[in-house]
Amino acid sequence: MDAITFRSAGVPCAAWHLPGQGDHFAGDHGRPCVVMAHGFGGTRDTGLLGYAEGFAAAGLDVLLFDYRGFGDSGGSPRQHVSFRRQHVDYVAAIAAARQLPGVDPERIVLWGTSYSGGHVVPVAVADGRIAAVVSMTPAMDGLAALMAMYRHGGLGRLLPLVVHGLRDAARGLFGRAPHHIPVVGEPGSNAVLTAPGALAGYTALAGPTWRNEVRARVALEVAFNRPIGRASRLRSPLLVQVGANDSVAPPAAARSTAERTGGPAELREYPVDHFDVYDGPVQQRLLADQVAFLRQHVPGHTIPTTIEVRTA
Repeated sequence: MDAITFRSAGVPCAAWHLPGQGDHFAGDHGRPCVVMAHGFGGTRDTGLLGYAEGFAAAGLDVLLFDYRGFGDSGGSPRQHVSFRRQHVDYVAAIAAARQLPGVDPERIVLWGTSYSGGHVVPVAVADGRIAAVVSMTPAMDGLAALMAMYRHGGLGRLLPLVVHGLRDAARGLFGRAPHHIPVVGEPGSNAVLTAPGALAGYTALAGPTWRNEVRARVALEVAFNRPIGRASRLRSPLLVQVGANDSVAPPAAARSTAERTGGPAELREYPVDHFDVYDGPVQQRLLADQVAFLRQHVPGHTIPTTIEVRTA
């Protein structure tokens, strides 16, 4: 695994490059590369390396990166979750992946989970050359997520987040330090994610660069992040993996995205919650399904098992 950097909007982004092993996915122009990023408020060292290593062992190159302002990447302000900025970072990561030695630039795979599981849809649509897309427990509709929060907690859940968001925005207007709220917390707290079990599930995955805070203005933006609206324009093969018991990302929006896509789509459901997919047997099962999907849709050249000898 090599540590590399690339630039997004002039800011250095930290990434790991894992070269693929073996020739299973090899083609005339190199191997496919899976471009991966983390979910809401996460970092590349937060539960993703097991997937990256699995792809590399199967024969795929991997580029796993931190968004600007997160983890080891540069940029300020820190801990600013903006889906528009993160889309730009994905585009820069794809460009970097296409320049890696041994990578086939026409066989880039986009992989996302949770918040980034939604990002991969509009980014693939905009690129137009993505070989396949893997979207795991995705957040496909920010408006639906807010409505779910309202149904479970009423205005008492949403209004404090809006107030925190306005406070952060106002501080930004006057050049003052950002106002942060926790990424994840216990039910009843002022964190963004407060589903039962979310705090324990998220912190169990947290790597050394992860911080439990984001700029509060994200509360004013999240409803406008609706990847589901781009699904009909997606032509790349799409795998959507849904946790049937997902208490963070509404499963209905993920199912609907798979139905609306303009290209081939595969929808798989698992009896798990949002944070169950990052380790153990569940992680192994989802990874195996992802590799099988990529073998079907991003195949390497056929390696003959016998040699035919012709005589004159």
